[in-house]
Parts: sequence; C-alpha cells; structure tokens
Amino acid sequence: MTQLPPASDKKLGLVIDLDICVGCHACVISCKGWNTENYGAPLSDMDAYGENPVGSFLNRVHSFEIELEDGPAQNVHFPKSCLHCETAPCVTVCPTGASYKRAEDGIVLVNEEACIGCGLCAWACPYGAREMDQAEGVMKKCTLCVDRIYNENLAAEDQIPACVRSCPTGARHFGDFGDPNSAVSQLVAEREAVDLMPEQGTKPVNKYLLPRIKDRWLDQPEAGDVLPVVAEEPEGFLKWLDKALEKL
Repeated sequence: MTQLPPASDKKLGLVIDLDICVGCHACVISCKGWNTENYGAPLSDMDAYGENPVGSFLNRVHSFEIELEDGPAQNVHFPKSCLHCETAPCVTVCPTGASYKRAEDGIVLVNEEACIGCGLCAWACPYGAREMDQAEGVMKKCTLCVDRIYNENLAAEDQIPACVRSCPTGARHFGDFGDPNSAVSQLVAEREAVDLMPEQGTKPVNKYLLPRIKDRWLDQPEAGDVLPVVAEEPEGFLKWLDKALEKL
C-alpha cells in the first residue's frame, strides 16, 4: 500500500464560492479540453452519440433545488472534483503506488503507467471524485492542472487550473493554503469556508463558501434581504414579453 508523505508546508488547492456559481459548466468543459489534450491519457467518451453514452470527467457540476421555509426555492450549483485531501484514503489503499500525494505541494496524482484499474481508490474516496477511463483502463482524477501551474511557457495569468481560468463569475479561486497571507487563505478566513463532509476525517484541502439566501419574499424585509421590485403594469420590452408569453 502507498504511504502518505509528511504534511507539506505548501498546500495547493481551490476555494469554490457556491454563492456565485451559476452552473454554466464552463469549468467542466475547460477541464475536459485541457486534460484530453495534455496531461496523461486522453479523457475518452464511449458511445458519445449513442443510447448509453459514458464519458470521463475530472470535474462535474451538480445542481439542486433547496426549499426554504420563509421564501421561494433556491437553486444551488455544486462543482465537485478531487479535494486533494491531506489524509487521502485513495492513496493509502492503492496496491501499486499509482495513486500518490506529492510532498512538495500536496497535490494528489495518479501514475497511469502503474495503475492497474482495480478501482480501490474510487471505492475509498468518500466524495466520488475518481473516474475510470474505460478506453484506457486507468483511473483519472483532477490534477489541479499540474502541467499548467508550473509551466513557465504560459503567460502568468494562465498558470492556474483551467477551471479557474474559465470561470465567468470568479467563483473559483486557486492558491496556497499553507500561506496564511495568500488570497485563498484570507478568503477562507473572511467567509468562514467549510470542508466537504468533515466527519470523514480526510482533511480536504479544497474549501467551499456556502451560498446565502437570495430573493426573500417577506412582508417585512430584514437587513441584508433584497426584495425584487415588480411594476404593476409592465411597460416597453416587458410589456411586449408579457403579451408574448400569454400566447404560449
């Protein structure tokens, strides 16, 4: 079994702001594109246009509708990928050492040449962040775009994970959690970021900023609530839209 290295001073990871993620899947597409063309074996798609398509994705976005007691339901978009846990169980169960955690920056990777596709790491991961590439027969996972962040041939603004670079709302942040003065560390402290499923004891490096309640419909507005203003009689474009919708 693979041993975890001593805790590193440098801990690279992501902060994901669920309050402003709009579920556009730009992070999913950019991740798929970069990791298909660059690091490791391409991310394959099986029967992509058939009845039972199966594909490998290192980042997925799940969307939920949350019911509120004192307001309308609210949509929450939840991006999920490898959390690069400090005590990563996917590493310690690997029988060949293919799954490992880097001592220099804490990134969890897979040596695809040593991977036998047994699936033990996927079984051990409580977050479902591992994916078997059926075409290659090896396990795939988020690499934090390790081939981008250290690539000095790229412009400085591109030396970040593809998902962070492509996010249109700025909901994803990348940096060193081992540095208390880094932007991600300060963001975690200011917004009281949380771990995903802390009861698992995996100590994930990636953090989440919780969504705030939006668009309350209350008789008495409270501090911080923003109530939508609706005109009694729509005018201009809204008037045209109102009539067009009536015909549907």
